[in-house]
Amino acid sequence: MFLLALCICWNKLVVVGALPNSTTSYLQQSNVYVLSPSELASLAPYSQFARAAYCPPSVVDGWMCGEACEAVPDFLVSLTGGDGSDTQYYYVGYWLFGDTVIVAHQGTDATKLLAYLTDVDIFLESLDPLLFPGISSSVQVHSGFANEHAKTAPTILAEVYKLLDQYGAESVTLVGHSLGGALAELDCLFLALSLPSNIAIRGVTYGTPRVGNPAWASFFDSTVPDFQRINNGKDPIPIVPGIFMGFSHVRGEVHITEPNYAVSCPGNDDATDANCTIMTVPNVFDSNMLNHLGPYQGIYIGSLFCT
Repeated sequence: MFLLALCICWNKLVVVGALPNSTTSYLQQSNVYVLSPSELASLAPYSQFARAAYCPPSVVDGWMCGEACEAVPDFLVSLTGGDGSDTQYYYVGYWLFGDTVIVAHQGTDATKLLAYLTDVDIFLESLDPLLFPGISSSVQVHSGFANEHAKTAPTILAEVYKLLDQYGAESVTLVGHSLGGALAELDCLFLALSLPSNIAIRGVTYGTPRVGNPAWASFFDSTVPDFQRINNGKDPIPIVPGIFMGFSHVRGEVHITEPNYAVSCPGNDDATDANCTIMTVPNVFDSNMLNHLGPYQGIYIGSLFCT
């Protein structure tokens, strides 16, 4: 029922054009190219981190969230929060194998109406000067995403500082799916501007909608070069809000066109290659909402898969 309602809602926003990109540290190519099996496999832990973000803090606290937690057993949770309604679930911790601080945000939950309404609040606004000081007012983002991000940003920043000092880590990785991907994208820039310059920022998101305007995309790309947006099949969410509404994607698209096959796409909302999302999903009527849930490297993401 929720998926039908979400499809109807996005259909009202009709959007043509989507995302192609490629700006992550090891995907810097000028043309579309096929990811190797090892590159695809390397993304699986981040899919599990994004999946775990849908689980309530009561189970994430002890890293007891079922398959997602079991897949990355060397992760040490230090902070959980959110109620899944007024504020999306989130968690912060340190991943031993990756030697990085992980920050993960919950996406749109089918059972939480308030989060869903936040997802369709599609006005653009300038960045909060308290969180993003000195940034031009021409850099604008989705107001609903900005409001949701502001609820947790200071708390997350304080925890990230604590963990970087505690473990001597020099990188932070932001992950999320759907709305959680949008929050992770905002966090990437927020942390890049807030942390010392020697701290590397990486983002890995799934089924993420457009977050801001072209000025946002340009500033983000120049500040956060290590970023991947992973889209699956004919998922319609990455093509909304529409370009015609003043939105633009950041770089870094990885498009899964079929199981175990994905391509890296260059540029911002580039419509030149049939393997990239904007050509695969030209509008919401030619889409498949179930693709929003996965599979991503064989992993499904959403509250239904918090097992």
